Amino acid sequence: MVRRGGRMVVVDNLLITAFWNKSYRVYVIIDDLGLLYDMIRSAKRPDSKTPNWKVLIMDKVTVRILSHSCKMGDLTNENVSLVETISKRRQPMPNLDAVYYIQPTKENVVMLLNDMAGKTPLYKDAYIFFSSTVSKELVAHIKREPTIKPRIRGMKEINLEYFAIDSQCYITDHGAALEELYGDEEMSRKGDEYLTEMANRIATVFASMLEFPSVRYRAAKSLDPTTMTTFCDLIPTKLAAAVWNSLMKYKTLANFPQTETCDLLILDRSIDQIAPIIHEWTYDAMCHDLLEMDGNKYVHEVPSKAGGFEKKEFLLEEHDPVWLELRHSHIADASERLHDKMTNFVSKNKAAMHSRDGGQVSTHDLKRVVQALPQYNEQMEKLSLHVDMAAKINGIIRETGLRDLGQLEQDLVFGDAGTKDVIKFLKEQMDVTDEHKVRLLMIYAATHPEKFESDKLTKLMELANLSPEDMNAVYNMRYLEAAPETTKSSSSAFSLHFRRLSNV
Repeated sequence: MVRRGGRMVVVDNLLITAFWNKSYRVYVIIDDLGLLYDMIRSAKRPDSKTPNWKVLIMDKVTVRILSHSCKMGDLTNENVSLVETISKRRQPMPNLDAVYYIQPTKENVVMLLNDMAGKTPLYKDAYIFFSSTVSKELVAHIKREPTIKPRIRGMKEINLEYFAIDSQCYITDHGAALEELYGDEEMSRKGDEYLTEMANRIATVFASMLEFPSVRYRAAKSLDPTTMTTFCDLIPTKLAAAVWNSLMKYKTLANFPQTETCDLLILDRSIDQIAPIIHEWTYDAMCHDLLEMDGNKYVHEVPSKAGGFEKKEFLLEEHDPVWLELRHSHIADASERLHDKMTNFVSKNKAAMHSRDGGQVSTHDLKRVVQALPQYNEQMEKLSLHVDMAAKINGIIRETGLRDLGQLEQDLVFGDAGTKDVIKFLKEQMDVTDEHKVRLLMIYAATHPEKFESDKLTKLMELANLSPEDMNAVYNMRYLEAAPETTKSSSSAFSLHFRRLSNV
């Protein structure tokens, strides 16, 4: 999560926290959308009196980066007539210039040369923007092609290879990192590639903002001399070293700081095993946990012009003021505030007031009133959307008994509940879903790691009637077991040991 004066970047299953500026000044966040616009706007001919239309060409990674930041309509406004994928066959457009926003890989460079070299290039000229640092070998490979040089109107490293979830959060988009980095085998070659990609993408965050962090990482846990340190123990160390090496490449950039300007803190998942599992009760978390969503997309039924209802896609993003205001609120608070917003709207609308007949209006009635209004503008459409979502969430909470389960989860984490409470819950709550039982027992395993050495955990899973696959998921929590020096009782102090990579 990124905050003014401080920024946290969630790197899928590793936690990366950077606290900006040692003097605690307020940091002005550079918008990645602004960087994309600067890239596209710079692709123009100096002799042209009118904006020239162009084709935007990306690879499978940069397509996802851009889709997190802008829409096709935004690109059209910047005179982009077509968006293409570099790996697919494309029709020649010799009258249009091409803007390439691609990763600096050999595969992409080969396809770039296939497009623009030779007697019949696909496009008139090319503006090339690499998402991260390009190697000297790849630049030399491009220069060796004699026919492409006069067709390249610009080549630049834009340093934009991270995925903006919103203005306060970025990810590196490595959804399988937990499996690849914390499996029961030695870290695979693919795991090494994951760490390298993560490091490069984290480094582009700092490069795009011209910030040079002092990299601090969680030291490997203290082990006795007879115990071998595993790859899992060294993941923060390896990632920190890889980030530092990537940052060193940017020190030759103009205006890039030569000394540290902020702190980057790297932790591994064992420091907080509970967060991805426990039911989080904020409106944002409940939406993604309980509703059928595709990323930030939600399908909602709205009144159609022909009568009845039709399905419409909505994006939960910062352009939605209701979402921006309520997403971090507890679901109970969010629901109450949504009801108040609807009530205020109805009280200001004469048509709605007429339909009230002076009686007290429920949230459901208020929603129906708003939908019936002839003037159903965008603001009210968004408000109706959130009322519907909150109502569905509250309904699921009631139907699944999630309130009791959530209380038990919280009590386990804070040490106010134990094995007997879990047994009682599993015996009394027979209709709990398999997913909820698995999550409960994963929390139990994380808060009671000593149970791995006995048969109590197995008996609990048998009582819950878990499938072998679900049982393995619970057993796998042992691979994330916290370091001995950080495993404390609920009443003891929490301590961590950090090391620092120095700028020498």
